Amino acid sequence: MNILETIIEYKKTEVEKNKSKFSVAALENSRFFHRKTLSLKEFLLDESKTGIIAEFKRRSPSKGIINEDSDVLEVTSAYDNHGASALSILTDEYFFGGYNEDILAARINQLPILRKDFMIDSYQLVEAKAIGADVILLIAACLTPLQVKEMASFAKNIGLEVLLEIHNHQELDHICDEVDVVGINNRDLKTFSVDINRSIELSRHIPPGKIIIAESGISNVETIHKLKNFGFKGFLIGENFMKEPDPAIAFASFVNQLKMISS
Repeated sequence: MNILETIIEYKKTEVEKNKSKFSVAALENSRFFHRKTLSLKEFLLDESKTGIIAEFKRRSPSKGIINEDSDVLEVTSAYDNHGASALSILTDEYFFGGYNEDILAARINQLPILRKDFMIDSYQLVEAKAIGADVILLIAACLTPLQVKEMASFAKNIGLEVLLEIHNHQELDHICDEVDVVGINNRDLKTFSVDINRSIELSRHIPPGKIIIAESGISNVETIHKLKNFGFKGFLIGENFMKEPDPAIAFASFVNQLKMISS
């Protein structure tokens, strides 16, 4: 099995364990479940912001430990203060060192929060709403087009927006009306190789009217400037900031560079 298949198999067991701990009814009674969510689409189209979806991530299967010392509230607040358009927070514990509590801690920020995880069951969508997320991630590589449509519809019905992540031409047929934003991941989830041109090539085939963002492998402001010329409205960046001793300072510096090149 490749790493994605390994993660999905583990996730199936994890979801069943969580179902036994917290019922759907219990999740629906949580403090955040009925809050009005923030729109990722609106924030990405806000010209006063950077378009950056800034990520909080402690580790990954490909890189190992990235940053286990930074505080989630401190980092995400800095992302917010310096112009991030949204936050992305990893909640997978076993492979990425994330926790649902990370979103609960970051919810003080008035930015849309993407729950970054491997969604395979509608239970996880209820869970996402309950912990204060505004957006959920659906990964085409581990779902069928029908599963994407069904899960996206479920998410929309409970007030969540949907980011669909694709990697190749074969996954274009996963895009449906219920998807709000299409993310093109420059990292191959099976080999973890990165190619920034993946976003540019696939962007030509995204249906008109869909907001598109680029994910992974973005480490300089010139890349963002280039991608904007191809219609990209958002840029999911995590490791570039999290690998630094102080992600808050790294993000602030990156935004200052971005402002300079855009002026």
